[in-house]
Amino acid sequence: MNSLNSTHSVPSFVHHPFFFINGFYNIPHVKYYYIFLLFVFVVTVLGNSFVMFIICTERSFHTPKYLAIFNLAVADLCVSTALIPNLIATFLFDSQYISFDACMANMFFVFFFSSMEALTLTVLAFDRFVAICLPLRYHTIISKTTMAVMITVVWVYNSVLTISTMALITRLSFCKSIVVDSYFCDHGPIFRLACNDYYPNYVMAYVNIVLFLYIPLILIVLSYVSITRALVKIATWEGRFKALKTCSSHLILVAIYFLPIIGTYMAAGTFTLHPNARIINTSLSYAIPPMMNPIIYVLNTEEIKECTKKLFKRKKVAATETNNQIKN
Repeated sequence: MNSLNSTHSVPSFVHHPFFFINGFYNIPHVKYYYIFLLFVFVVTVLGNSFVMFIICTERSFHTPKYLAIFNLAVADLCVSTALIPNLIATFLFDSQYISFDACMANMFFVFFFSSMEALTLTVLAFDRFVAICLPLRYHTIISKTTMAVMITVVWVYNSVLTISTMALITRLSFCKSIVVDSYFCDHGPIFRLACNDYYPNYVMAYVNIVLFLYIPLILIVLSYVSITRALVKIATWEGRFKALKTCSSHLILVAIYFLPIIGTYMAAGTFTLHPNARIINTSLSYAIPPMMNPIIYVLNTEEIKECTKKLFKRKKVAATETNNQIKN
């Protein structure tokens, strides 16, 4: 009877105090990959901070389009900060144990800001659609207020779905292994460790893929189909090229963000990926776009290039004047 009572007193849900992040499987010289990711992180922080600084300080960039670009820079900076420092600390310093609460926080921020990148790229696609297909109505449709509302809706939409995903994780009982076969607190590898029914989590994983990956990509593709039709109606090649050039940065960012992730999902669905290949592909898919986004915008956007040149000229003149004052 005592043993029966003790059996009934076992809690329904078991949450281990720690998870063990397994990471890579016997890759030689893997530390060089972490050093590469550290370089990527430093460039990401510097590049996105510079873009945010330029947009904040230069009044000519206080426009709806640059409000969305600022939001993209925030998402890029935050997703890299949530992912890369933890990854480097976990494996370079052999601290692969992570508390349950810290694991949930890590999962939330990585997925939240990664999804924010996709949604912001969709907002920018809408901006390009209106600018090229409805140029006379652009300033009526895309105002600062309209862009602020769209970005607020994106944040709320993203928050609700990501919090719902996290809430479903908390109902799981982890009475089996605590080893997470990933390089961070990844959603799929974690819910598969549960010993109770994780079908709702499985469904939610696919819902997130559809809502944060496929639907944004479909909307972006549809916007560029309409943009292509509008470009065909422009009489001169010079006019077409000028209009298309305004979309070049956005198109490159879309390709860099979506193609690696979709390629990884398609490869995983077609054949069995080695865990190391999956981890390297997904880690690069999360790390490289935030680094490339500010570089691409600086190199491909005339306004930012001109502003950057003016900024460096001012600093050069200020430095020269300071040196002259010191000499005198």
